[in-house]
Amino acid sequence: MSRHMSRARRGGDGGTHWISYSDMMCSLLLMFILAITLCIYHYYTLLDQVGEQQAQLEAAQITLSQKEKDLETTRVELMGKEEDLAAIQIQLDTKEQDLNAAQVKLSEREAENERLLAQIVLKEADLADQQNRIDALQLVLANQEKELSDYQAQIADILGVRTRIVQELSAQLASARISATVDEKTGDIVLDSSLMFETGSSTLKAEGLAQLNRLIPVYLGVLLQDEYRDYVAEIIIEGHTDSTGSYEHNLELSQNRALNVAKYCLNMGTLTQTQKTRLKSIITAQGRSFSDPVYDENGVEDQERSRRVEIKFRLKDAEMIQRMNSILSSME
Repeated sequence: MSRHMSRARRGGDGGTHWISYSDMMCSLLLMFILAITLCIYHYYTLLDQVGEQQAQLEAAQITLSQKEKDLETTRVELMGKEEDLAAIQIQLDTKEQDLNAAQVKLSEREAENERLLAQIVLKEADLADQQNRIDALQLVLANQEKELSDYQAQIADILGVRTRIVQELSAQLASARISATVDEKTGDIVLDSSLMFETGSSTLKAEGLAQLNRLIPVYLGVLLQDEYRDYVAEIIIEGHTDSTGSYEHNLELSQNRALNVAKYCLNMGTLTQTQKTRLKSIITAQGRSFSDPVYDENGVEDQERSRRVEIKFRLKDAEMIQRMNSILSSME
C-alpha cells in the first residue's frame, strides 16, 4: 500500500487517477452490503416461496386426505355395492332356480294340457256319439209318445164304454124285472150262493138255473152286441165261499161252482151259435175259496154274503194300461 501511495505522490497531479484505500473499502463494503441485501432478499423470497409451497403442500395434503377419505368412502361404497351385487347374484340364482322350477312345471303343465286335450277330443267324440244316441232316443220317444197318446185315447174310449155297458146292463135287467144288482163302477153282478147251490154242494139248484136262464141272455145280449164285443176281453165267473173249513176244500168247492155256472152258460139253448162261439173265447171260471170275504160294518165276516158267485167282465183297458206301463218304463 505504501508503494502505491508513493507512486501516487511521484506522479504529481496525476494522483487523482488513483483510488484511495478507504474508497476501495467503502466500495467493497457497499458491495458486501448489496450482496447481503440481495441474499436477504433472496432468502425472504425463498421463504415466501417455501411458505407458498408449504401452504400448497398442506393444501395438497388436505386434498390428499380428503381424496383418501373419498377413496375410503368409495371403497366402502364399492364394498356395499359388492355386497349388493352378491345379494343380487343370490337373488338372480334364486330367480334362475325358480325359473327352472317354473319351466319344469310349465313342461309338466303342457304335458298335462296335451293329456287333457286328448281326453277332450275323446269326450267330444263320446259326446257326439251320445248326442246321436239321444237323437235316436228322442225319435223313439216321439214315436212312443204318439203311441201313448193313441193308447190314452183308446183307454178314454174304453172307460166310456165301461160306463155305457154298466148303464145299459142296469137298464136291461130292470126292464126284464131281474133282481140283480150291477156294481156301478165295475159292472160286476153278485149271485146269492144259497139260491144257486145247496150248502157244501157245487150242483146248481133249480132256482139257480132259473135265475141263470133269465140273467145270462140279457147279460150276454149287452156285452156281445156289435157295439161292445170288440172291447170285451174276458167274462169271468168267480166262486167264493165263507171261511168255514179248510182253504183247499173251499178252493175246490168254489172252483167247481164257478165251473158249473160257466158250463151251463156255454150250453144254454137260448144263446145263438155266434154268441156261444164268442163266449167260448172269452169266458173263464175261477175259484177264490175264502180269499175275498165280505165283512159287516163291525169288521166281522158276513158268511152268508161271502158265499157268492160273481159274474165280471174285463175290458181291453187292462191290456192297454199294461202296454202304457211298458211304454212309460221304456221312457225312464
